[in-house]
Amino acid sequence: MLMVGRTKLILASGSPRRLSLINQVGITPDHLLPADIDEIPLKGELPRACANRLARVKAETALANVRRDEELKGSYILAADTVVAVGRRILPKAELVDDANQCLRLLSGRNHKVYTAVCLVTPKEGFRQRMVETRVRFKRLSEEDLDTYLASGQWRGKAGGYAAQGIAGSFIVKLVGSYTNVVGLPLYETVTLLAGEGFPIHAGWVNALAPTA
Repeated sequence: MLMVGRTKLILASGSPRRLSLINQVGITPDHLLPADIDEIPLKGELPRACANRLARVKAETALANVRRDEELKGSYILAADTVVAVGRRILPKAELVDDANQCLRLLSGRNHKVYTAVCLVTPKEGFRQRMVETRVRFKRLSEEDLDTYLASGQWRGKAGGYAAQGIAGSFIVKLVGSYTNVVGLPLYETVTLLAGEGFPIHAGWVNALAPTA
């Protein structure tokens, strides 16, 4: 069990998925400070670079807010950004059913990659980042698969138009790497990053999350 004590952690995200994931390892953030930023990729920006940039901007935005709040100064700040890509093409976070439909048809029967950049701001305002890449392959989706998923609404606001923890989990025929990365926050890398910067985490969580050979 995590003993936070006086050490505060701010999660710079409004994502219920990221909050749920970090809760799974006994960490309860003291505050949620979602960063309202423009997440549109820059022209010609590659997926890795996009995820790294957006995670850093989210962390910097949260830090600017923390500096204005005496109660939050000296906190750890955790930010993350997830990008789904087919080759060099970055898929959008689907907000409209047409967006989700286009994403799913592109992913159908193909391999794609999920990148999550995690950015940690230390109490002394140092920045530490990690990048995690997971390879995913979808089965070939039938019209029934598409219609059922689009009707579910589980695609809304999700990078690449799908959420692996829901119905779309049945679309995945192969996954190489971190499953929690695909959900939105690679837990092993996040926990080791926090522990490496002095955030009090029980060693058992690090050992439990360590990848197996």
